[in-house]
Amino acid sequence: MKYDFTSVIDRRGKDALAVDAVGAVPGGPGLPGEGFDIIPMWVADMNFPTCPTIPEAIIERAKHPMYGYFQPREEYTQEIIHWQEKRNGVTGLTKECIGYQNGVLGGVVAALNILCSKGGNVLIHSPAYVGFIDSLTNNGYNAVYSSLVKDERGIWRMDFEDMERKIKEKSIHTAIFCTPHNPYGRVWEEWEVKQFMDLCKKYDVYVVSDEIWSDIILTGHRHIPPQSVSEDARNRTVAVYAPSKTFNLGGLIGAYHIIYNKWLRDRVEKEASLSRYNEMNVLTMHALIGAYRPEGYEWCDELCQTLTENINWAVDYINQHFEGVEVTKPEGTYMLFLDCSEWCAKHKKTLEELENMGYKVGVAWQDGKMFHGPCHIRMNLALPLSRVKEAFDRLDKYVFNA
Repeated sequence: MKYDFTSVIDRRGKDALAVDAVGAVPGGPGLPGEGFDIIPMWVADMNFPTCPTIPEAIIERAKHPMYGYFQPREEYTQEIIHWQEKRNGVTGLTKECIGYQNGVLGGVVAALNILCSKGGNVLIHSPAYVGFIDSLTNNGYNAVYSSLVKDERGIWRMDFEDMERKIKEKSIHTAIFCTPHNPYGRVWEEWEVKQFMDLCKKYDVYVVSDEIWSDIILTGHRHIPPQSVSEDARNRTVAVYAPSKTFNLGGLIGAYHIIYNKWLRDRVEKEASLSRYNEMNVLTMHALIGAYRPEGYEWCDELCQTLTENINWAVDYINQHFEGVEVTKPEGTYMLFLDCSEWCAKHKKTLEELENMGYKVGVAWQDGKMFHGPCHIRMNLALPLSRVKEAFDRLDKYVFNA
């Protein structure tokens, strides 16, 4: 490969939540025991060095000693238009349809605030990203969950009958759509996206589409933007993207929305501007421009290949060695969602006890209950494969088969 996805980089003391926060939360899991270092597999950021053109762009701008108020460059929106066309097949996207957001969740809340009344019902799939759950609750909205169901092939699907019933019974007019899905990693097929958007059209449900994971698609799958499936879908959807998940730029902040419907766009942008906090950072702008250069396309392709190999290896290992642990192979993202119900019942362990067993040997993984997984653990595989193998070797020897 041209880019580096194998070096093990020490993140200690470099402001990395994934490492420096382990053992620092009162009442949470402690530091690993003697002889074990931390393998960060919880918070959803990557342990790969980012595409080199990103620090190059940031450093080049930072050399100029003035960082005052600035006008976003035309290049910023043009690179987004080009990226969406090349990666997602989007055509007809114009500068006017693109707007800055400090973060994807901020964009989601801005859209909800103009589409819903406080106390209003919002449809969301379960299990669900904890950020959605907290944002809905914190802003006075009521989440109505529709659980994904497994089909005869073991694939998690939307339950269209359940969604339709709840939309009618709960008078729902707004839905959050996570594509690819977090935490299961489903990359929805085109017919699924179209059927979902047709259902929303039937009941006049506006869609807030979180597509932050849309660049991290594993081999054999393709992201379908909901706005692309029909003219109606294009006009009832607020789509929110960011380079942060793709290029590991979470610490820099910065996302963007795509809204074709001018009526909807004007209101979302007004809502987002009210605090005067939703302002682009000059280094964030240059980071995106650096990410969306030709090298970024190559880097992203190699990233997806690396993650596909990591996930294939990990899922095979779980199925062969961790009896009582169930996992469905994701199609996008770099997260696994482990169902440990059978293992915990057989070994008379609580999920918390299992989590702590992992932390004691340095495997820092994440409680899945906050995602509505009753006995689940979410696990990040965006690490060099050598570290993934080390983590699974520890889990084999000291946790699942101790």
